[in-house]
Amino acid sequence: MSKNNLFSSYDKLPNTWDEMYNDNAEFRSQYDVFIEYLKSTSPENLSNKEELAKQLFMSQGVTFTVYNNNEGIEKIFPFDIVPRIITAEEWDKIERGIKQRLKALNLFIKDIYHDQFIIKDGVIPGELIYSCPYFLREMKEVKVPHDIYVHISGVDLIRNEDGEFYVLEDNLRTPSGVSYMLENREISKRLFPGILPKNEVRSVSNYPNYLYKKLKELTNIINPNVVLLTPGIYNSAYYEHTTLARLMGIELVEGSDLVVKDHFVYMKTTNGLKKVDVIYRRVDDDYLDPLEFKAESVLGVAGIMAAYRKGNVIIVNAPGTGIADDKAIYIYVPDMIKYYLDEEPILKNIKTYQLGKPDELKYVTEHIKEMVIKKTDGSGGYGMLMGHEASEEEIKDYLDNVNKKPDGFIAQPILKLSTAPCFIDGKLSPRCIDLRPFALTGTDGIDICPGGLTRVALKKGSLVVNSSQGGGSKDTWVLKNK
Repeated sequence: MSKNNLFSSYDKLPNTWDEMYNDNAEFRSQYDVFIEYLKSTSPENLSNKEELAKQLFMSQGVTFTVYNNNEGIEKIFPFDIVPRIITAEEWDKIERGIKQRLKALNLFIKDIYHDQFIIKDGVIPGELIYSCPYFLREMKEVKVPHDIYVHISGVDLIRNEDGEFYVLEDNLRTPSGVSYMLENREISKRLFPGILPKNEVRSVSNYPNYLYKKLKELTNIINPNVVLLTPGIYNSAYYEHTTLARLMGIELVEGSDLVVKDHFVYMKTTNGLKKVDVIYRRVDDDYLDPLEFKAESVLGVAGIMAAYRKGNVIIVNAPGTGIADDKAIYIYVPDMIKYYLDEEPILKNIKTYQLGKPDELKYVTEHIKEMVIKKTDGSGGYGMLMGHEASEEEIKDYLDNVNKKPDGFIAQPILKLSTAPCFIDGKLSPRCIDLRPFALTGTDGIDICPGGLTRVALKKGSLVVNSSQGGGSKDTWVLKNK
């Protein structure tokens, strides 16, 4: 197959799954339509499209905030114009795997806050639950509407060198990134208007409508008042909060806009108080209610937990869901699937070592150059040690920290993340990627938006895809039939 100069310098990484090329250096069929376009265009034209994408992101205000030395720096979210393309067959497995996983995780959270059968049957050690910072004793025996704890989730997947998708982590508290998925698609429509329909790419644009529908159906009230609770303009995902509230046609509120009266939540308006029925909160548990959690919090609402326990307001996601996305609990998700569903996991976990176990800590220490170590309650790529990149001094300092509280850390082997073509410096070049599909759970079951956020490690050779650590993203095309 002939290649123009866009492809001639594509340096496929050894022992790595490439999304565009197979092992015989042939194009994978799902890329046929897009490659046909690339062959008919020039690097200059693609550079112009890349510049247009930057201008569109700038004009739309698509930003995130990186915190460094206590300073918040607002940045444009880096976007690669070449889409990541997933076949219908691949997506079917991803979809079934995520649905299975979320069913089990939701049953687990309900069990942990009620009967705790999974502890009594010896599947998960009780001390692991009670020592987890995300376990909320305040949620014990609380009746949650429709028994749905996790309404909105973003499950991080990676594809290993064997071509299989593995779950990297479950984001079940206040998962972010969906606004970038939506914006990436809008940019793609502008850049490649004829290619999406020709390729039969499934739409992601209905996500806000599906989300609003799921939120409304949680209550029996005919026209419920649904609001989005944001920590405010200084939060790194504030752009996303404003976008989702606008697209759903609901009020964006801060804690100071709400008040609890007689165990009901009200929103302050120019016409007086208006009752709130459903709160999609983007405020972490610790800051949700100063009467029950952090007393100094000004981000939440005093008395909101009492109103919630009485069933007078619905909070999405439910408080306490973090118990199921803690990295120490992640190890047991395959066991949960077998325990609650009596099924084998469709999507596998990555091999994970608990550093609170002396033999596993010893093994990880001896093989540190092949490991990535993470805090069990960490997120955003912060506080990790990439063994193959760290200096001896950095390793020593990090292990000193681990040894102070080893059960606060897990380790995983450094994986070969799959690569996808990126347009960098006027040519196509492979970069490591992951995938965060977004799932919505409601009274009518689980729906997964056919796409997701593909994050890219834009730095050559890097495995870190987090935007806060220099990563970017690309549009994710799920094909209808191929």
